[in-house]
Amino acid sequence: MIKKRSIALLLLVVAVAAIAFSLLYRPIPDSQAFINGNILTMDTDMPVAEAIFIQQQRIGAVGSNKQIRAMINADTVVHDLQGKTLIPGFIDAHSHFPGSAMAALNVDLNSPPIGVINDIPQLLAAIKAKAADTAKGEWVFGISYDDTGLTEQRHPSRDELDAIAPDHPVYLWHISGHMGVANSLAFELAGISESTPNPEGGVYVRDDNGRLTGLVEENALEPIQQLAMDFSIIDGFKMMKIAAEDYARVGVTTAQSGAVDSRFAQGIKLGTMIGLVPQRLELWPLYNVFGPKLLDGSLKAEDFESDQVNIGAIKIIADGSIQGYTGYLSQPYYVPFHGQVDYRGYPRVPKAELFDWVEKYHSNGYQLAIHGNGDASIDDILDAIEQAQQKHPRADSRHIIIHAQMARNDQLQRMKTLGVTPSFFVAHTYYWGDRHRDIFIGPERAARISPAASALAIGLPFTIHLDTPVVPMDPLFLVWTAVNRLSSSGQLIGGDERISVMEALKAVTINAAWQIFQEHNRGSITAGKYADLVVLSSNPLNQAATLNEIEVLATIVGGRSIFQQ
Repeated sequence: MIKKRSIALLLLVVAVAAIAFSLLYRPIPDSQAFINGNILTMDTDMPVAEAIFIQQQRIGAVGSNKQIRAMINADTVVHDLQGKTLIPGFIDAHSHFPGSAMAALNVDLNSPPIGVINDIPQLLAAIKAKAADTAKGEWVFGISYDDTGLTEQRHPSRDELDAIAPDHPVYLWHISGHMGVANSLAFELAGISESTPNPEGGVYVRDDNGRLTGLVEENALEPIQQLAMDFSIIDGFKMMKIAAEDYARVGVTTAQSGAVDSRFAQGIKLGTMIGLVPQRLELWPLYNVFGPKLLDGSLKAEDFESDQVNIGAIKIIADGSIQGYTGYLSQPYYVPFHGQVDYRGYPRVPKAELFDWVEKYHSNGYQLAIHGNGDASIDDILDAIEQAQQKHPRADSRHIIIHAQMARNDQLQRMKTLGVTPSFFVAHTYYWGDRHRDIFIGPERAARISPAASALAIGLPFTIHLDTPVVPMDPLFLVWTAVNRLSSSGQLIGGDERISVMEALKAVTINAAWQIFQEHNRGSITAGKYADLVVLSSNPLNQAATLNEIEVLATIVGGRSIFQQ
């Protein structure tokens, strides 16, 4: 993520940021009390309370107003909630922090309901304007275009990008994160030509004459994307600051970066040390980049960790995106892909290789977080985990299937048997629900995407997430999607898979803490845990249909306010 720059520049940035940090953040009071509140604790021993007492960074007591008032002394800072709702801070179960800030520094190509790009001419105009404002030879990077959100229902082409930006390498990243479009200069810089063979688990898309169209899928995008996203130190720090503010504004107290290398992890740790990122961070090393160095001991997790930063599960990306036609399904796509009636997508990691990596990490005691969207991919993942567990039995490994979008009932039962936990991208029901129903997987399968109610019915623990920057970070909106499952056009997508407000809140608080082995220190308002809290404008239990209208009034991490409306 961060280019190598001069040591002098880095030290200057660090010094300036450290001074700003010391001026911005006042010491945490020795004690604080929140009284007169509607406190939803997510703790089964005391689900509701009126008040809490905080000692430094941790919760000291939870109880009635009378109990907490008895603990207040002359130095205690008292916050009167005046009946407002206090809940544990939201835990981001899966995203790519600080990716949400890329739109601020590059070209935002989102279509409605997120952005304003409706067709190819608008998209090209945005890229052309950025190129005109960019030095010749420098990268022009656009993010989050969606071919199915454009009037033309197609990807932009290499030739179109060449025509508007002949002197710049251009790369447009698809909203799924699993494909992109490049121009000729970008291909040239990445060393890719018409004769370059497809990599394993990826495709350089070609036309009928064998010429590169510009579209690259899955593993084929990596050489170009690494160049396009080789951001400067300054831009890296800018993104951390912008993203941290974005996450704080919506109540996130623990953020995640779900696929990192060691250089990125070093940069993130530095960003927390100088105060750019006040949240706690959960980093997931990439299995084939950072992970092997942890396995062989050449790098140690503790060198990247701090009180704020944790190195967590090893991330494997087993398949692609259903809205990109690269998710690996057991049955063909509903509308055939380019007329291929038997097309089911493909695995990004060959099955034998997946088995090998899972066994390596499992046998060495690591937790795994494996991206699996299509049900064929989920079958492979569960087979790999089952074999690893048979060879190297482990209690409570809590391996995670990220997205688990098309998990069948038999697969949910296997997860429970194997001790695997899913994290559902349930916001798909809003952003792509109509297109899943009509284009990608058809009405029957679309009704079952992110089957949270089915998981709940068999006692399978799960979380829900947003995969930001795929969609904006907004946990309350995420909760609303899990409770209501309405598409952006207002259509119900799988009503049987709706869950209650309380269960959805647990999925972004205590369940999310449990899923990453952090339930002992966060996720509920319980004595001894971090004082990571969110103040809401109203009680979410009373407004299931309008959860997305609730405002975050304050976000608190370890007793310190990091956002106040």
